[in-house]
Amino acid sequence: MKRIINTILVVATLSSAAFTLNSCQDALDIKQAGELQEQDLYTSVSNLGEVLNGSVYAQLDPMDEIYFTAVFTDEVKPGSGSGGQEYSLHRFFLDAASPVITGGTVGTAASDGIWLNNYKVINRVNRLLEGAKKITPVTTKEKDDYNKILAQARAIRAYCYVQLEAYFSSDMKNPNALGVILLKDVPSTDAQLPRAKNQDVYDFINADLDYARNILTYSASADQGARYFADKNFVNAVTARFNLYRGNMPLAKQYSQDVISNSGLSLTIATPSSILIDPADPTKFQPIGNTSWNTAFYGVASSFNPYRNLWNDSAKGEILFSLNRLPLGAGGSIGAKWNTNQSTITGSPMWFWGRNLYNLFQNIPGDIRKYAYVDPTSKPNASYATATGGNTRNDGLVIDKYPGKTSTATRNDVKVFRLSEMYFILAEAEVAAGNLSAAQNLIQQVRVARNYDSKAVTPTYSTAQSAYADILKERRVELALEGHRFLDLKRLAAAANVSMDRNATDDIIAVENLKNGDYRYTLPIPIKEMSANPNVTQNDGY
Repeated sequence: MKRIINTILVVATLSSAAFTLNSCQDALDIKQAGELQEQDLYTSVSNLGEVLNGSVYAQLDPMDEIYFTAVFTDEVKPGSGSGGQEYSLHRFFLDAASPVITGGTVGTAASDGIWLNNYKVINRVNRLLEGAKKITPVTTKEKDDYNKILAQARAIRAYCYVQLEAYFSSDMKNPNALGVILLKDVPSTDAQLPRAKNQDVYDFINADLDYARNILTYSASADQGARYFADKNFVNAVTARFNLYRGNMPLAKQYSQDVISNSGLSLTIATPSSILIDPADPTKFQPIGNTSWNTAFYGVASSFNPYRNLWNDSAKGEILFSLNRLPLGAGGSIGAKWNTNQSTITGSPMWFWGRNLYNLFQNIPGDIRKYAYVDPTSKPNASYATATGGNTRNDGLVIDKYPGKTSTATRNDVKVFRLSEMYFILAEAEVAAGNLSAAQNLIQQVRVARNYDSKAVTPTYSTAQSAYADILKERRVELALEGHRFLDLKRLAAAANVSMDRNATDDIIAVENLKNGDYRYTLPIPIKEMSANPNVTQNDGY
């Protein structure tokens, strides 16, 4: 693990100063003028909280997972403004040196990569927990704050391990399969740790989640800012997703149901979908899609539609946990992954919606997502020259799921957990238990919430396979560009008897789909890790 430890920077912002801690011994031996050393940092509960906010939360970011999933699967295709970024990834060229895995330039921005980013967060949590041992809270409030800080940190660490396991373990359902490197504390600079078995990592994850669950509480549903901090919603949502991935369906059912029942949130509705032409005459509405309707629906500051407001960050809606992205604050701009300047056809889109996914949006009568996810300037039947020698592709299907904030067209909060995912997890658990009618009812509730015209079609499941296929389709539509599709295909496509589903127009060369069970559904251990740590075993196929 030497390379990881030697390259991780622990960065946090205090109210009085910015500080940097580097675990490399050589760096620690150099005393800079005005430098804040680790022994000066962990001196109070207040400082500990600032480290949590400025170091742990600030590093937490699943954008690499979201971007990789979209480009590698069937969610997006190259856009009219593309300069060729990640064309090779889109065509399934994946190895241990791929930047989205190991770090480098991803899209147009610098990235730590999936592996290192999650380990940076884990390392920062471990340092926080070690530093917390030096602090003795005195007052009742200090003790409460202290415990909540540790609980949040451990819940976040558990989440990062779930992410790592999902991408780098070949089979999460096998407790004896190789998992990832398990860092339980702050290792020495020359540590070279092997990969642990899945079960060892799972025991550690569960210990963190149990600890956090016993301390944290559900936040008030009306608390708009609660979605930016790990509370009991976050802990149980992580637990539900974790157990879904590992195939422990009774626990996936228990904790997804717990969130649905106790979060105080409800599925964000698709209505109202129309605005009045004349407030004095309630029978006169703007037709959906005309200029006035578009102006009111797509307004960045706010919309008259609750589901749209969930995406422009003007309302909490059904969000359980998201990462705050202030217009001029820290953190990457998720909208810039898809659109260079803004989410319009003239905003230099680097990626368009994949045609088959777009068709799903459009072909569901009364579905609000055909408007909430797609910008009205899209040109579905236009032809655009590419940056690769004048070849053309059809369809300008502009991604508008991340429409930006008032002063920054490409910045939006990164939605990590939403209530709809809990419904899908619960539905899948019901199928596994043989309760097909219960699964139908759960999927129908999501469909009803997303339909503005009372046209939601009730699903009918005759077999587990048909149920899994429909749940997979619903997840594909609802959770698009949220980092789920790759893992969903990896774990569920075979049981559903479906596969990756690209359209022939999704590239300028012959389009291929990755076959179920392909070794590339498990990511390679980064080459930087392999070269620095001889005790690490590479995944098959790389």
